[in-house]
Amino acid sequence: MRFVNMNRLNSLSFKVLLAYVSAMVLSIALLVIAAVVALQSDALARMDLAELAKDMAAKIRFDGNGRPAGLEAEEDDFAWAYESLQRETAYRVLDEAGDVALLSSAGKAFWPAGGDALRLAPGRFAFERGETTMLGVTEPIEHSGKAWYFQVAASTRLMNLLHHVALPLVVAGIVVFSLVLLVALGLSAYITLRYTLKPLRDVSESAAAISPRSIHARLNTEAVPLEIAPLVASFNRVLERLEQGYRVQQEFLGNAAHELKTPLALIRAQIDLKEDGKNDNASLLGDVEYMSRQVQQLLLLAEASEVYNYQIAPVRLHEIADDTVSYLQRMAEAADVRLLVAAADDTVVWDADRGALFTLLKNLLENAIQHAPARTEVSVDIKSDAVIVRDCGPGVDAEQLPLLFERFWRGAHRRDHGAGLGLAICQEIALAHGWRLAAERAERGLQFRLSNTQGSEASP
Repeated sequence: MRFVNMNRLNSLSFKVLLAYVSAMVLSIALLVIAAVVALQSDALARMDLAELAKDMAAKIRFDGNGRPAGLEAEEDDFAWAYESLQRETAYRVLDEAGDVALLSSAGKAFWPAGGDALRLAPGRFAFERGETTMLGVTEPIEHSGKAWYFQVAASTRLMNLLHHVALPLVVAGIVVFSLVLLVALGLSAYITLRYTLKPLRDVSESAAAISPRSIHARLNTEAVPLEIAPLVASFNRVLERLEQGYRVQQEFLGNAAHELKTPLALIRAQIDLKEDGKNDNASLLGDVEYMSRQVQQLLLLAEASEVYNYQIAPVRLHEIADDTVSYLQRMAEAADVRLLVAAADDTVVWDADRGALFTLLKNLLENAIQHAPARTEVSVDIKSDAVIVRDCGPGVDAEQLPLLFERFWRGAHRRDHGAGLGLAICQEIALAHGWRLAAERAERGLQFRLSNTQGSEASP
């Protein structure tokens, strides 16, 4: 149960919905905080007065002499408030000299005799009227080329009263609206996510149904969201590589069974002949040796294919090459072939598994010795970024070069009857180290180039 709950917490749908709910809750909290801050300061009152001054200044009515005569459409506005609340709010119009041209019913006694109110500077001002703080705003007016100044003032207690009555209603409306929006959009988001993520669930079920018997199947990318499509496409490419590897293994098993079937039949025939009184131990031992070599090569190929079998460490190429030549010296002498190691720098060091690199060079040299004519040379040329093994044999045709590293493929000019796995083992070792092994036609014979694309270093 705990595992299931953790999976739900890690759900993409859950995270999206959680982010949405968190954003809505944060928005509501910020609105409430802003309302509380506004109620505890007079900033909102000053902003309201500034907007009120602009609106009322635009409604000043002038008489025929161009003097302010009153407000337009007073019956539709709040002129009654200036009559009823004469101690709390008032307005007036001043000329450029600061003389009063128009007054509300509060009269001159409402306004101060001096101070910021008579400076006629556009903007906000404040003054004290008894024990009450009055907030005011000056708004300039231009009419018939003459400048006038409209002023409106209101007590802070009146503005606070209005805000304490109006703001809670506004906040309550915002909260109700936000909750409705939360439910409506939350439900829409849930349905949308459920519909959008359905292709992912289908893809997951399709992937779970893939088995070795249906490894040819691929995941459908048509209905998958664009953001997830690259992941599904990459998974399909992985399936293609797995299918290819699976088919190669199946083919390998079939070829291995076929290769082992022949020596087993020969061994059985030799045993039958021995029971009939015909004793040919040499042939029997030869078949056993051939079969043992095939089994050993199969084991080496299996080990070379697994990267975890390697222990990578710096090794000197020249030492590995000398050890390999010494190991194969008898084989070379039997074939009347001379082995040479050439190195411009005998301190070249590669990061490699020592045993695997020895096996790689040994297989390359064995292959070269088996195809080299008598009284010729097989050379190992060591460079900083490559090792080249070359023989002077008949070589192979250009169309046969890609076949050299295929399992169980044999050349036509070799001296023994090997299993055809030596070069395949070399290729697996090279791939495991990140190297590149390629066969190239030489002017005479064939050469194998082992390239280290990761670079090398010289030992001290």
